[in-house]
Amino acid sequence: MAGLAGSPWLRIRVLPELQPFSIRRCLLFNPRLSLCRRNISILASAAAGPINGEVRVRFAPSPTGNLHVGGARTALFNYLFARSNGGKFILRIEDTDLERSTKESEEAMLNDLMWLGLDWDEGPGVGGEYGPYRQSERTSLYKQYAENLLNSGHVYRCFCSNEELEKMKERAQQLQLPPVYTGKWATASDREIQEELGKMTPYTYRYRVPKEGILKINDLIRGEVSWSLDTLGDFVILRSNGQPVYNFCVTVDDATMRVSHVIRAEEHLPNTLRQALIYQALGFTMPSFAHVSLILAPDRSKLSKRHGATSVGQFREMGYLPKAMVNYLALLGWGDGTDNEFFTMDQLVEKFSISRVNKSGAVFDSTKLRWMNGQHLRTLPSEELSQILGERWKSMGLLVDSGGMFVKEATELLKDGIDLVTDADAVLSNLLSYPLESTLASAECKPVVEDKLFDLATSLLSAYDSGELLEALKAGPIGWQNWVKNFGKQLKRKGKSLFMPLRLLLTGKLHGPEMGGSIILIYKAGICGVISPQASFKTLDERFKMLREIAWEAYNVEKQSGADSVATLSH
Repeated sequence: MAGLAGSPWLRIRVLPELQPFSIRRCLLFNPRLSLCRRNISILASAAAGPINGEVRVRFAPSPTGNLHVGGARTALFNYLFARSNGGKFILRIEDTDLERSTKESEEAMLNDLMWLGLDWDEGPGVGGEYGPYRQSERTSLYKQYAENLLNSGHVYRCFCSNEELEKMKERAQQLQLPPVYTGKWATASDREIQEELGKMTPYTYRYRVPKEGILKINDLIRGEVSWSLDTLGDFVILRSNGQPVYNFCVTVDDATMRVSHVIRAEEHLPNTLRQALIYQALGFTMPSFAHVSLILAPDRSKLSKRHGATSVGQFREMGYLPKAMVNYLALLGWGDGTDNEFFTMDQLVEKFSISRVNKSGAVFDSTKLRWMNGQHLRTLPSEELSQILGERWKSMGLLVDSGGMFVKEATELLKDGIDLVTDADAVLSNLLSYPLESTLASAECKPVVEDKLFDLATSLLSAYDSGELLEALKAGPIGWQNWVKNFGKQLKRKGKSLFMPLRLLLTGKLHGPEMGGSIILIYKAGICGVISPQASFKTLDERFKMLREIAWEAYNVEKQSGADSVATLSH
């Protein structure tokens, strides 16, 4: 696979080279000599990097909010790449934003990753040889490498105030130039530096960027990517309060943790220029880079909260399965080259490759995710699915027990109408309810009412009162089928003319799951004692009582004139 044999090539084209040690010497002899600065060439070395070609990847979230689905997909791609290549998946917490980072956010992210099944080999809670794995605990390491760069001449102290920096930006805007640092302190003399230090003037550490040249990398997804160095300007690696900046931390962390491949979102692509320069200055081996496209909303804009749920935690609370989330996220920008859309985690590990990750953005389709979740839900073993739904029904106050035959039979009957676990509430409630009068008053029901529904209701009541219907229901599906067949013969009805009015009178609805299974389950619900009093359940006795009290005149039904029919319904 591309990128496994070593680091990607990187080139910085500049004027004739000087050896790295010449940078410091040149500055000491003539600190204002700008030519020296233009000609620096930073050479790569193997001072750090992966050992024996081992694949080591990392996911490095900032604990400043919830785990976004984009971050979850990045974590998944890293995980799959590591597992498919026998490598290590590292979790690193980038919590240098002290004002926004919270322990609660970190814990939520860790829980979401574990829920998705993305277990890490090194990181918080696991440990590892290259820890600590929180940036807030690595400050001394950053300062050590910053001092190394200062001593080697790759960085310098900058005493510019915020007001001065703002004026530089304004001046650049007036000249229609990139807002780059002008290099005021890049060639300051030792005397000038000591004066500012003596005055306790705050200062930052700035990296010396070559003024000329082009930096190129070979991205495993995007191919060759290049930047002109004259658009960058000297950048800060250490703030005046001693806090290291993001690009410096990331480079030091990835290098010292011996990360071999950096798989991340394309929004980090511009950061690669600064990071590459730092890698080279510190003598670290460059990792291979792979920048994954963004996840887009249906309107092709960047997916955000205004488009609905965007965090893993939200989808978890909505009743999505982790296996469905993993399957769907994997397909956002990747495919195995076939029409297959359903993969287990093991199958994804077996088939995943960076070479099949697309450059273009992937649209997040919540409708398809819901559908996919339903497919995965229905492939769960019966015992597992009934346990999930039973616990849900009990927790929502519909059942008093989460197990037993009723739960198993209800799961089997109702599962086709459930895409999310949370759908189970409405589906069971719908089965237990009996909205006969509102259905009778609907426009859709009018043809059924007009098809001599009163006559069929009369016969159905007779079958119930005689015990004939209850005996059939006790016998289960076979008993129901035999009874319906005979009942239809008596009334000279079959097909829709028989089953539609029967469904209406027994369930109170025109549509629903398989009718025989529904009626049998309603019968069992009335005798098993598992239904909660809060469930608004109507037993068969209660349904037939309501049926007797229907004011048929309100529905303009032409009733039979025979006294027997009227007597039957008023019994």
